[in-house]
Amino acid sequence: MADRVKPMGMDRALISKMGAKYDSGLEYEVRGWIKALIGEDIGEGPSNVEKSLRDGVILCTLMKKVIDGTPSESLPAACAKTDLKPSPSELPFKQMENIEKFLKAAHKYGVPNTSLFQTVELYEARNLPMVLATISHVGTEAQRHNYQGPTIGSKPTEKHNVNFSYEQLKQSHGSIGLQSGTNKFATQKGMRIGSIRHISDIRADDLLKEGNTLLTLQAGTNKFASQKGMTGFGAVRHIADIRADEFDKDGENVITLQAGTNKFASQKGMTGFGAVRHVSDIRADDFDPNTQSHIGLQAGSNQFASQKGMTGFGAVRHICDIRADDLDREAQAEIPLQYGTNRGASQKGMTSFGSQRHIADIKVSDLAEDMKRQDLNMTPKEYQAFRQQMEATEQKNEEPQYE
Repeated sequence: MADRVKPMGMDRALISKMGAKYDSGLEYEVRGWIKALIGEDIGEGPSNVEKSLRDGVILCTLMKKVIDGTPSESLPAACAKTDLKPSPSELPFKQMENIEKFLKAAHKYGVPNTSLFQTVELYEARNLPMVLATISHVGTEAQRHNYQGPTIGSKPTEKHNVNFSYEQLKQSHGSIGLQSGTNKFATQKGMRIGSIRHISDIRADDLLKEGNTLLTLQAGTNKFASQKGMTGFGAVRHIADIRADEFDKDGENVITLQAGTNKFASQKGMTGFGAVRHVSDIRADDFDPNTQSHIGLQAGSNQFASQKGMTGFGAVRHICDIRADDLDREAQAEIPLQYGTNRGASQKGMTSFGSQRHIADIKVSDLAEDMKRQDLNMTPKEYQAFRQQMEATEQKNEEPQYE
């Protein structure tokens, strides 16, 4: 049997998480129980337990010992014909068959499917805590079936049915549960469901009379200087009562920095709070009158060629004012490179935007002739005359020479 690929990624994290649940205390109980029943020691630690139980022989022997020691009147009928003879072969599938025999016998003995481990969880050491839990559950079922011998695991739960009479049930009608406030103790004894508990019934005869005139710190105490003499809640603290006889009269005309001081140049002369600072009061006598017709660079300067003559903010810059008298008339029929020029071979003759470029219309011979004409630096008419002259010369040279 080929080895399984080692778990990676999330599978490895899940196996590590299950391995963290391994209970050494439960392993100690299982190891002692197996040794007490069949005399086999499975070792200590997950690796030794996995090696000892991996072939399934010890598990089959243990299960056979438990079934044989269970009284016949308590033994489930399904366990009567259970094959628990293990195969000592070292073949992987034979060892897995031994584990499967143990699982089937445990299920027939009473262990539910949800408490059984899978064969690969033991054979590949994927979930050893579940293996120990299954063996412990076998010990619990052995206690349920009155096994004559040592057992492990928790005590089995038994179904307990109780039938109360109507008189017994009626006795609970006068009781209030703890959630609603029970009436079974001193302060609530005799109360029925829904009755009101009056807080005002609490006796307050021992309260100090003098405390009625005291204000707590949370409400503003009246036991210190500024509030001395207040005798009730809700009294007003008058700020105007604070004596200010020693205030400096000269300070009445001073504005603090937070409100905008009047002790420096730009605010000198202000004598009260709330006065308006007029921006228009700033003297601008030294401004140059010649600069009134200048437009700053941020707004678009009128001091250069394209904007010269503009005298105010917001004037429109007309692009059509640019003189174009010097534009070449011949250039109007040219298409720039961005739109696909018509000055080369493939667009020759195009005079407007949007015309289609037919690639199939281009002839290779025309391209060669046009390139040759450009190399000779001739106009089309000059090149045509030159071609005719060359053809005439070639015809003359091809005529036979007679002596």
